[in-house]
Amino acid sequence: MRPALGKTARRWLYLVHRWIGIASCLFFAMWFLSGLVMLYVPYPALSQAETLAGGEAIDWAAVNVPPPLDGGRLPQALLLEMRDGTPVWRVTGWNGTHTTVSASRSTVLRPVDALYAGRIAGRFGNAPTQHVERLTRDQWTVAGGFDRHRPLWKVALADASGTEAYVSSTTGAVVQVTTRRERFWNWLGSVPHWLYPTVLRQDQTAWRKVVLWVSGPCIAAAVAGMWIGILRTRIGARRFKGGRMTPYNGWMLWHHVAGLVGGVFLIAWIFSGWLSVDPGHLFRGTKPDKAAMRIYQASDQMPDMAFDRLRVAGAGAVEAELTDHARTPLIVLSYHDRRRVVLHAATLAPSRAAETAIVTAARQMESSAPLLSVDRLTAPDAYWYAVAELPRLPVLRLRFADPAQTWCYIDPATGQILKTVDARQRAYRWAFDLLHKWDLNTLTLHRPAWDGLIWLFSIVGTVTSISGIWLGWKRLRR
Repeated sequence: MRPALGKTARRWLYLVHRWIGIASCLFFAMWFLSGLVMLYVPYPALSQAETLAGGEAIDWAAVNVPPPLDGGRLPQALLLEMRDGTPVWRVTGWNGTHTTVSASRSTVLRPVDALYAGRIAGRFGNAPTQHVERLTRDQWTVAGGFDRHRPLWKVALADASGTEAYVSSTTGAVVQVTTRRERFWNWLGSVPHWLYPTVLRQDQTAWRKVVLWVSGPCIAAAVAGMWIGILRTRIGARRFKGGRMTPYNGWMLWHHVAGLVGGVFLIAWIFSGWLSVDPGHLFRGTKPDKAAMRIYQASDQMPDMAFDRLRVAGAGAVEAELTDHARTPLIVLSYHDRRRVVLHAATLAPSRAAETAIVTAARQMESSAPLLSVDRLTAPDAYWYAVAELPRLPVLRLRFADPAQTWCYIDPATGQILKTVDARQRAYRWAFDLLHKWDLNTLTLHRPAWDGLIWLFSIVGTVTSISGIWLGWKRLRR
């Protein structure tokens, strides 16, 4: 019975690898090659630096409407910037609403129509407008983060880069920018790699299911192939004729050797890709309590702010953000060159949040949990990092002994909570990010080393995939 059972199991092992492997190798080849493209041309996203570079300097002389407060307290976010030559308050309420209010009594906000969108996009990109189109979504605005801006105005600019800018119909701001180069390479990179065509990605539930059901069988094929590769390898006195470790020749030899060399990486990579959509929400983190966050971010009463004096102190600023983190009222000014100046909201003198105030307020936010440590980071750690560049530094890292084992990363200049991660999210960082991107700081901050590792594994994976496709095609022809 046992030999028969072993023979049956081995037969199924070969069948799974052979027939599922034919299809999975097509996906593997596509994923490896598109992943290499993504290494150099990521999916288009409008960065904070680009937003500042394309923004207008605030006309402080026109600012004569005080910030919209809620009973003297700040909303969740309050930003002053320009909208088509007019200063406006961008308000994010604690209930999740987003509103835009004129900061000038003498100005009525213009409607966001085609003329407006063309004017804003042309000024942002410093180029004449070529074409304006109203749309709900397209390939570069399919993600749910754009939902509150729909419908969008897509504006094609007459510049050498073939720039297309997307203007929100609700805020009137530029929310996405793509170039001809980005669009071309993303059709060979992010779109096939993430299974991201608009027709599928616009339905979040359907897209998650497709990713799960496509990558799941690929895991089975890869594990079966690795198992077979080990079974068909002989070392020591058991070597094949001529002292060879493998019985194969030709394409089968390439497939066997490449599969053994890169098999562990391939399995880890496809398994982490399957985890990218968090099946079963195993890694869903706990969100900070809203009431506690509101107390931390907005004190009982904001001081009167002397906006008339900001004409000098804030000259040239593109954005002015009002904050009150850790009971420290501040005005954070941002400039075209990404420079940031922090002023006290009442005196307009250079200021910053005190570390003691931040720690005290954070303790109150996590009142039931002991504070384990406070660390001032001047270099990235495993959870506060950026690929190929440095994140905002320095930061304060506060570790709490709550049930979720929460870590908070806080800007020491303003007291803003930049990121919170709990035990599940830290596990996800290793299970997905590391196994899928190999984004250790020691590698990503030394790009030739990181690129070389990714290229090495990708070449081995591509050889495994293409040889598998050829062998599968020969099998199907027979």
